[in-house]
Amino acid sequence: MNIGQRLRTIREERGLSQRELAALAGLTNGTISLIEKNKTSPSVASLKSLLDAIPISMAEFFATLEDQESPKVFYRKHEFTEVSPSSEEQVSLRQLGNAEQHTLQVLYETYQPGADTGPEWIVHEGEEAGIVISGEVEVTVDGIAEVLAAGDGYLFDSRLPHRFRNIGNTVCVVFSACTPPSF
Repeated sequence: MNIGQRLRTIREERGLSQRELAALAGLTNGTISLIEKNKTSPSVASLKSLLDAIPISMAEFFATLEDQESPKVFYRKHEFTEVSPSSEEQVSLRQLGNAEQHTLQVLYETYQPGADTGPEWIVHEGEEAGIVISGEVEVTVDGIAEVLAAGDGYLFDSRLPHRFRNIGNTVCVVFSACTPPSF
């Protein structure tokens, strides 16, 4: 998915200028311009702030088409939707199916060493749970931080400020779910 193009299309459909969106999201209009030109990739938290300012959910922003009459049941790994495209320094969030058509949002998360969800706290409606598949991740929820390793998990109210950070030297993989799909 072309995140910059999608953001610009939605912003223009809502009648917002880059400057107006930047003010609502607490970012600079230069940052919005760079994102829309795909010259920079927003952190997960920055993208969430932008979408909250529009307002539009992450699920709606990354919605994929599913046939309403015969919903898709099985997905191959290449069919997941990239919510946060991977790079060597970032977080990859890959969504299973179209969360807008379900009451559960499922993510396959990959954190490169040193990667995090951004300096901004993430806050959204719902509950969030996950299990670390490999590596280590520091999860901070409402000011309390814990380092979780393979086999460890978390479950919390997503309205509490939270963020994720790979503090280890290896890639961290997390399988997570959010209900309702509000991220």
